[in-house]
Amino acid sequence: MMKGFSIVGIGTDVGKTIVSAIVSEALGATYFKPIQAGDLDNSDSIKVRRLCSEKVTVAPERFKLKMPMAPHGAAEIDGVKMRVSDIEFPKTNDFLIVEGAGGLMVPLNEEKESLLDIYKKAHLPVILVSRHYLGSINHTLLTIKALEAEKLQIAGLVYVGDENQVTESIIERFTDIKTIARIPIVEKVDQSFIKEESKKFKGLIYEFS
Repeated sequence: MMKGFSIVGIGTDVGKTIVSAIVSEALGATYFKPIQAGDLDNSDSIKVRRLCSEKVTVAPERFKLKMPMAPHGAAEIDGVKMRVSDIEFPKTNDFLIVEGAGGLMVPLNEEKESLLDIYKKAHLPVILVSRHYLGSINHTLLTIKALEAEKLQIAGLVYVGDENQVTESIIERFTDIKTIARIPIVEKVDQSFIKEESKKFKGLIYEFS
């Protein structure tokens, strides 16, 4: 049975890749992003490799799509048929970190498969990445409900950016899901930042080993 975490965001550009790098560094994990759409010369896998130490392994993507857009559209332009059944997770004795591409219900194909189906196949505990903006409470609660409906364990929440006590207290009251960490937004994200932030996640090794 695989051990590790799926890094799920409440939407696009909430900080999944930075959190993935931090958690990968904390656990000495294998990082895997099954689908990359656009920015192939500076993909999320390349970023994680650059930001993490050598104790982190970065597995190759299963689908590398040229256009920076929703995966199903990018795949159609490239003439690529994506199916969840075509995605095999890396075999590793280390923790596995799986990062998606966008929000939970981003569609993958005409068969109505979505990123959620990748997370269901991995069946790893979920670290949910949230960020405060108008509408983020709704997006966070909806994502949690969808994950719970599929009986996916939620390890906890990670907030990227400044604290918002009102928002966070509402989410905690509605869900009873703990906050694992808060990651600050900084001008320069480098290896030293990732290493320092990774200390916040060391407890995951003992809690989910």
